[in-house]
Amino acid sequence: MNNSKDGFVKKRLRGIKFALKGIWILATTEDSIKAQFFIGLFAIVLGFLFNISLSEWMIQLTITGLVLVAEALNTAVEKMADFIHPNFDKKIGIIKDVAAGAAGFAAIISIIVGCIIYIPKIAYIFS
Repeated sequence: MNNSKDGFVKKRLRGIKFALKGIWILATTEDSIKAQFFIGLFAIVLGFLFNISLSEWMIQLTITGLVLVAEALNTAVEKMADFIHPNFDKKIGIIKDVAAGAAGFAAIISIIVGCIIYIPKIAYIFS
């Protein structure tokens, strides 16, 4: 509950607490988040192995964050849709598919970015 007498810092700290709770729920219950998190960790390991540049690090981490955010929002949309209409409904199905499509876009872009960063480095090793 929001207490109007709470100060700015206390409200921000409460917000951080809720965000961390949400991250914990996602990380412990959602397979898609777990999979994307481990793919992101794999990309980080590759970054160290291939000694990517600072700009490549920034892009890689931004894209990894984008994928995790898209997956989290997709999960939120799915859970809300299931709460509002627990039985199968074609319109709810379309809403859930569109949310999944957004996460899919993020994943596709991350694969493209990964290829842009790593294919030249792998090609250099084998040349």
